[in-house]
Amino acid sequence: MSARQLVRKKTKMEVVHLNQKQLATRWGVSEVTLERWRSEGIGPKFLKLRGRVIYRQVDIEAYKESCRTTSTKTVAAQVGAG
Repeated sequence: MSARQLVRKKTKMEVVHLNQKQLATRWGVSEVTLERWRSEGIGPKFLKLRGRVIYRQVDIEAYKESCRTTSTKTVAAQVGAG
């Protein structure tokens, strides 16, 4: 194996996906809630491939990070503004 092939092999990232059922179980919400979120344009980004919905781990983590807050006052202001 050449040095170039080794570099490619080491830098190749593994992408993790969850389906709707797996994410619903992980977050303790119903699959219907995830479906509603998608139709309302909220929640993590998702992919729809051949009629199947999947969520990339990086998108799940990004959504969770966007929901972080330090006070309930901050959350109330965001809800009132939206």
